[in-house]
Amino acid sequence: MNDIHLYKLRFPIGEFNFPSGLNKDELSSFNDTWINSIKEFPKTVKSLTSELTIEKNWKYRPNGWMLKQVVHHCADSHINAFIRIKKALTENQPVISGYEEAKWAELTDSLEDDLAGSITILLGLHLRWARLLTTLNEQSLQLTYYHPESKTLVSVQEAIATYAWHCDHHLAHIQLAINSEGKYN
Repeated sequence: MNDIHLYKLRFPIGEFNFPSGLNKDELSSFNDTWINSIKEFPKTVKSLTSELTIEKNWKYRPNGWMLKQVVHHCADSHINAFIRIKKALTENQPVISGYEEAKWAELTDSLEDDLAGSITILLGLHLRWARLLTTLNEQSLQLTYYHPESKTLVSVQEAIATYAWHCDHHLAHIQLAINSEGKYN
C-alpha cells in the first residue's frame, strides 16, 4: 500500500484547516454548518453502528484503531471539547488540559464491544453542545482558550470548526471500517 493511499485512509476528508479571510456572513454560514455537523453526529454514528456485532469490529486502515475504539474515542474527545468551550466562555483565556488520546483508546472502556454507553454519552452531550453553540453571539465566538500542546490560543469559533471536522473525519473512518469488512485487521 502506498503512502498516498495510507494518507487518504488516515484523513479521508482531508486535514483540518480553519478557513481564513471570510467575511462575517460567510463565517456565520459556516458556523451553522459546523453546529449542524456536531448536532447530527451521534444520530449518524448510532445509525452506522446499529448492525455491528462482535465480529464486525474492523479497522479503517492498517495500524489504525478498531471501529468501536473510534466511537469510544469520540465520546472521550467530545467531552473534553465541550468542557474546553465552556471554560473559554466562562474564564479569561483558560489553559485547557490535554490528554493522551492514544493511551485512552487502549484503556479497557475504549476496547469495550458494547457501544451503548458511548452512544448515550454522545447523544446527550451533543444535544447540550449544539443547544449551547446556537446561543453564542459574535463576541462569545471570539473568546479563546490556550492549548498547551500546540502553544496556541484557540477561539471558540475555531474549536467549533475543529470539532465539526472531527465529527465528519471519524464518521468517514467508521464508514471506511464498515466498507473494509476486516480488510485491514
